[in-house]
Amino acid sequence: MASLRRSLFITFCSSSGAALLKFITSVLVARILSPSEIGVFSMTVVLVNIAHIFRDFGVGSYIQREPDLTPDKIRSAFGVALATSWLLAALLFGASGYISRWFSEPQMAPVMHVFAAGFLLIPFGAIGNALLTRELAADKQALINTVGTVSFCISCVGLAKLGLGSMSLAWANLINIVACALMYIPLRPKGLPWLPAFQHWSGVARFGLGSLVSNCTIALNNAVPDLLLGKLGSAHAVGLLSRANSTVAIFAYVAGGTVSYGSVSYLSQAHHRGEPLAPMLSHAISLLTGIGWPALALTAALGREITLALYGHAWLDSVPAILPLALAGMIGMLFHFTPMALTAIGRPYLGAVPVMITLLSRIAFGALLFDGRLDTFAWTICLATMATAPMMAVQQSRHFKLETAALARAVSPSAIVTLACVATAEVAILVLPDSVPAAAQLCIMALPIMLVWYAALRLTTHPILPEVHRLGYAIQARLQKKTHK
Repeated sequence: MASLRRSLFITFCSSSGAALLKFITSVLVARILSPSEIGVFSMTVVLVNIAHIFRDFGVGSYIQREPDLTPDKIRSAFGVALATSWLLAALLFGASGYISRWFSEPQMAPVMHVFAAGFLLIPFGAIGNALLTRELAADKQALINTVGTVSFCISCVGLAKLGLGSMSLAWANLINIVACALMYIPLRPKGLPWLPAFQHWSGVARFGLGSLVSNCTIALNNAVPDLLLGKLGSAHAVGLLSRANSTVAIFAYVAGGTVSYGSVSYLSQAHHRGEPLAPMLSHAISLLTGIGWPALALTAALGREITLALYGHAWLDSVPAILPLALAGMIGMLFHFTPMALTAIGRPYLGAVPVMITLLSRIAFGALLFDGRLDTFAWTICLATMATAPMMAVQQSRHFKLETAALARAVSPSAIVTLACVATAEVAILVLPDSVPAAAQLCIMALPIMLVWYAALRLTTHPILPEVHRLGYAIQARLQKKTHK
């Protein structure tokens, strides 16, 4: 557990720093490239991301959860990864001309060629990354990700300044892949093979097919809101929904991959030791909701102030969608670890069932209830999440013996903490005059809300409180160490 805590802290620092660098880079690149150049790259990325679902083929998850991971099995996983990646690289390269003509955008073809080249190299880093995750070697992963991110950001801005247009983003992506692959040479994890094999390919393929079904369903489910709203509404409405989604996703953006880091490996190892997963899942959900629920609830309560501070008056029409999207996110946190737990016990395909219910519910509710208003459409998304919750609860009960009553008891302290934080925010909104700018209001509220959050954690003896204290002691120790130097 101590190793996992250390890995989570390192992952949080690494992912947050990388997110900040990429955000700054995106702002700089937006001032250099034209909207059409960025648009060409974005259109290509949408198609490439679909190909990535098939390229991964669940190999990374297989390595993280396989109980008896022998060198031959790693080589076989490497062989399957090479086969799928190189096949898709050939398909992307061959289809680039047809796709660019279909969209009447000739520049899409060369961008896709560079992405295809990246597919040839990705397996050399993907296998190493999966092994490092299995070992919870977050320090090595952080170093590799830092080198890759810095390489991407510098090359992206530099190539854009040289006038390469949309190709600057494509080449920067390839440079990132190359930099990460090279870093795995000195930091290669134990057991990482140099050559592929196919001796155990059938076991990898069977697991990969299960993951593929789930991942494809998730990809379609994520795409449906924009596609459906674009069909029923307008591109303007899609833009507003995207902004509302971005606002609600601030917590996920800040947390990065920390929330889920090492979950498959940790749960898989516990499962193979014969330990019950219900206590682990209950504890993890309690920790997640202790931070995530107050963050999402505050996002909903302060949606107008956050939107004004970040985006300006032009995006105020997106505010009504924030509440239902935040509520959907809070419900989703109750079952956040279920897909990872299903993967850990070797049944990843079961994760596709609730996602399919959500997908069909979104389409049905959207088609039946949409009245042209953005908030109505956002509530259809929330209703689809509510409709899926019973199935997720059944899965947690059937496969992990985590009953609904036990889950309710686990998150009840988080509910109290959330109510206390929202009440503090509402009082602050009433007290602060409207003449105070939104950004200033948020800054003024931050300290009282943090103090109330901590006080509520102590009052409820929330399970996350020891983790907060442990983090505080670690930061204090580091500061004292630097002071003595």
